Amino acid sequence: MSTIESSVSSILLDRVAEWLTHSSLAGDDLENIVRGFCERLAAAGLPIARVHLTFSMLHPLYDALSFTWRRASGVTIEGFRMPAGQKPDRFLQSPYYYLLDNNLQHIRRRLMQEGPAEFPIFEDLRKDRMTDYLAFVQPFGDDSVQGMMGSWSTDHHDGFTDDMIDALLRMQNHLAVAAKMAVLGKLANNMLTTYLGGDAGKRVLNGQIRRGDGETIRAALVMGDMRESTMYAEKEGRQAYIDTLNQFFDAIAAPFNRNGGEILSFLGDGFLAVYPCGRHKDPSKIACESALSAVYQAQARVAELNRDREQKGLARIGYGIGLHVGNVMFGNVGLKDRLTFSAFGSAVNEVQRLQILTKKYGREVVASQAFAGYCGGEWTTLGEEKLRGVRQKVTVLQPRAPAPEIQVDEHFREAVQNGLSEAEQVILLHRDAKKQVKRTSMEKFIQ
Repeated sequence: MSTIESSVSSILLDRVAEWLTHSSLAGDDLENIVRGFCERLAAAGLPIARVHLTFSMLHPLYDALSFTWRRASGVTIEGFRMPAGQKPDRFLQSPYYYLLDNNLQHIRRRLMQEGPAEFPIFEDLRKDRMTDYLAFVQPFGDDSVQGMMGSWSTDHHDGFTDDMIDALLRMQNHLAVAAKMAVLGKLANNMLTTYLGGDAGKRVLNGQIRRGDGETIRAALVMGDMRESTMYAEKEGRQAYIDTLNQFFDAIAAPFNRNGGEILSFLGDGFLAVYPCGRHKDPSKIACESALSAVYQAQARVAELNRDREQKGLARIGYGIGLHVGNVMFGNVGLKDRLTFSAFGSAVNEVQRLQILTKKYGREVVASQAFAGYCGGEWTTLGEEKLRGVRQKVTVLQPRAPAPEIQVDEHFREAVQNGLSEAEQVILLHRDAKKQVKRTSMEKFIQ
């Protein structure tokens, strides 16, 4: 690169700061803010070749999101979960840990090619021909557990000038404000999505927050329940029972949270899933077929879980699933100052009672005639039942053909064998950016 002036244009940096303010007010997500910020800094004349930014997150699946911007290739994103009670050696030998351990805000190092590297990450940066490095820690408040750590690297032969360092530090503060707003927005979305589900969370975020707010929708309904849970709780103890229950939900419930379905609520040791659809035949058929396909996947996954439990000398887990389709009320109910967002109405009551009938008939899966009629295929009629609150008897059926051979996902098999939650094994989806977020090692986190 050619020699550059030591001064940095304040006018262009002010434009970057204005853009950050606008993006923050517009509610842009972290990826767009990081990408746009780095591209604009480079366009303003700062010779940054690589930027690494890590944001701590309050999220049930990962502890931090890491963004790496490179001048030649743009932004990559990685999700990270810190092993419980562990600090890998690579982290202990990193500039970030040095900053935290010494209560410092910044560290600057010239990356000379001769001699041993002070930190292992410097070896990688040298290979990329970086000449100068500036790392920082930026809390989001005095008492906040959220914050930002990052580093700036340049490949210019003269490294960073004092003017450039001053500009980066000033712009870092503007970035922190915009990032904090994006993190708080993502936190709200994460919590609503985690506890309410994707569609229900969006409805609440879009203003459906008053008691009585809601609508009537048509949906295929799935109610699942673990069998003999009281026995498990008494025999295994509290923590072992909770672990078993989470294994059960990982196995049986996850398929119903995809392909148009959504877990709306967990009810003790059971769950309710909905497949919203239009009121005509074709949408109802698609929803019911999707729900039945998820049933087959769930059966294969529970079978895999039970094989592993038997090998470990543990009891098999039994379950029952009820299937129905109908109109449900979807919205807020409860107290004026304590609401829940759920589906309720006669169709929900009916699918719950169908699920209970799996005990009477000794079947894992039963469905109403209304549900089976949309799916097609062969069904066995088990009987006619008078469901409480329903005037006419309901015909109860089960799929006649055995579940098709389903290949269990290798990530799920690994999770079962290692005794881990599936969420800690699978590739995470960064939904806001519609990008895959890889489950990364500590080495990727500490750059």
